[in-house]
Amino acid sequence: MRAFVLASTETPPALTDLPMPEPGPGELRVKIRACGLNFADLLMAKGTYQEIPPMPFVMGMELSGTVDALGAGVTGFTPGQKVAVFAGQGGLAEYGCFPVERCLPLPEAMPFDQAAGFMVAYGTSHLALTHRARLKAGETLLVLGAAGGVGLTAVEIGARLGAKVVAVARGPEKLEVARAAGASVLIDSEGADLKAAFKALGGVDVVYDAVGEPAASAALRALKPEGRFVVIGFAGGGVPQFPANILLVKNIDVIGLYWGGYNSFAPQVITRSLADLMDMYARGDLHPHVSHALPLDRVAEAMELMRSRASTGKVVITIGD
Repeated sequence: MRAFVLASTETPPALTDLPMPEPGPGELRVKIRACGLNFADLLMAKGTYQEIPPMPFVMGMELSGTVDALGAGVTGFTPGQKVAVFAGQGGLAEYGCFPVERCLPLPEAMPFDQAAGFMVAYGTSHLALTHRARLKAGETLLVLGAAGGVGLTAVEIGARLGAKVVAVARGPEKLEVARAAGASVLIDSEGADLKAAFKALGGVDVVYDAVGEPAASAALRALKPEGRFVVIGFAGGGVPQFPANILLVKNIDVIGLYWGGYNSFAPQVITRSLADLMDMYARGDLHPHVSHALPLDRVAEAMELMRSRASTGKVVITIGD
């Protein structure tokens, strides 16, 4: 089978021929149909992500496909069933074997490309806004990087929770994508005085930050007393340094959210969250946005779309028939 393998952070990942894997006890072998790319994939390739599997490994953190074979002791799944998997690796291949507890049954009507990019982005935003930030209806949510893979889902989920959503993104095309997802206030970050623009909002309750500096510092100062600043990532490259005096005087919470980390200490939190999200999808409340879908031999091009911020929503690799 073909797979996209990272052998070393000193060399680019490459498409490689590997033997067909066999499922072990408690595993499913999945015929992979699509793999969602994430900013974390770019960091892994550089060796700068917080969790990197031993090399060489098959890249691709999340995927969708059909059950191809069952390992010993597996129940509750049948060959041909549609599943999504968050495995942290192994998605950029034609087949993969994954622990059954990482596999999520999918609605038959859910397309593979949407399913492949659903778990990390929607899961991150749902946990960030409900479990960590405790966002309430009527509050104001400021989303930095609002047209990106996770930012766009924060806009959508925030709006569904009844918040007033302020979307910050670069350029009118990206802002239009955020508006369609539910944002009611749009701020173009390209050439704008963000500090002045945020001050004009009159205060926000929650900041969702997947970008980092320089927007983060301006957003921190826009928080109301008892506001919550949720740290998601640093796609802009600059890691914020939060002045403790501002946190003290305004009674502000700074909250970290690493979605994948819950698998190691509280997996039930992710399980409940994904169940809620699947219910929202089934009701028609969520509409995953895939801006680019490219084949397996164009992974490098797909990653460059994310690196250059030329994409909106998710970039997905389609695999097989």
